Amino acid sequence: MKTLMNTHLILLILFTGIIAFNNNVYSASETMKPSQNNLETATFAGGCFWCTESDFEKIDGVVEVISGYTGGKEKDPTYNQVSAGATGHTEAVQVLYDPEKVTYAELLDIFWQSVDPTDAGGQFVDRGGQYRSAIFYHNSEQQRQADASKKALAESGRFHNPIVTEIVAAVPFYRAEEYHQDYYKKNPLRYKYYRYGSGRDQFLTSVWKDSTPDTGKQKYAKPSDEVLRKKLTPLQYKVTQKEGTEPPFDNHYWNNKKSGIYVDIVSGEPLFSSTDKFDSGTGWPSFTKPLEPDNVIEKSDRSFLMVRTEVRSRNGDSHLGHLFPDGPPPTGQRYCINSASLRFIPKEDLDKEGLGDYQKLFE
Repeated sequence: MKTLMNTHLILLILFTGIIAFNNNVYSASETMKPSQNNLETATFAGGCFWCTESDFEKIDGVVEVISGYTGGKEKDPTYNQVSAGATGHTEAVQVLYDPEKVTYAELLDIFWQSVDPTDAGGQFVDRGGQYRSAIFYHNSEQQRQADASKKALAESGRFHNPIVTEIVAAVPFYRAEEYHQDYYKKNPLRYKYYRYGSGRDQFLTSVWKDSTPDTGKQKYAKPSDEVLRKKLTPLQYKVTQKEGTEPPFDNHYWNNKKSGIYVDIVSGEPLFSSTDKFDSGTGWPSFTKPLEPDNVIEKSDRSFLMVRTEVRSRNGDSHLGHLFPDGPPPTGQRYCINSASLRFIPKEDLDKEGLGDYQKLFE
């Protein structure tokens, strides 16, 4: 009998090789023991846990997200066992959150807007029960809210097919191998290629195009052209709106060595961190990777009779610069960015700018 290798396994063989790590098991009652008494735990399965973890970690009030396996009977399962579909587990995440900053109901909204709840055979490109969508409740109140949210979604008419996402009691949760944790941060380019190729975002955009998940964070949007012409300097407008380029060695941040993060001058969305900045010798700010991969878009640029990779911001749609494959380890990438596209926020100002979550980068 032929065994179909799922997309994750193929990607791991190609990109990471065969790596063995010891699993840590978390029971349903002791999962991710909170360091603060007011923290609570939620468990969701939404297909690829790389993507689900990434989605929930962006939420203000979420303290930690762990990728793992739950819903099956096998003790201490490995990725290879789960991905083969033989253990009954599903890829899932456990979310440790502060209910004073984000409620369970809000997490449910984020979950529904991150999955295809009508697909009983998996999620997007990942097929099989190991990629089914599910909500694992930890108490009766979570069960009540999950049931109510599922009913409200079904009655909304947003989906023509039945909502098949399971709502079941939490069972032992097993932490996935370490190379799966924060995969979108460790392997930003591979993660972006996988996520785009999976069709997840294309589907979600088409379904939820008239609705934006309430993450509790500032929404980043592009102002009107009239506002931009008043807000930006002529150079900033030329670079961000007309795909211009500023002079090398004669711009604000090429030699900036202060600790902090760089945000889009147009929308304010976080883009890069000083922790990933290096001196490329080119005269422009250079970074090995984005701070927030989801906020950076790469597009083919065929101007000037050459093929390059243009880098743009997702929400502000600003031209930022270009990506080149000549950077230092560990990524080998060089994000060559115009200072005119950026605003620098020193680490000491992050809290007052509403970006205090990034303080941990400099601790």
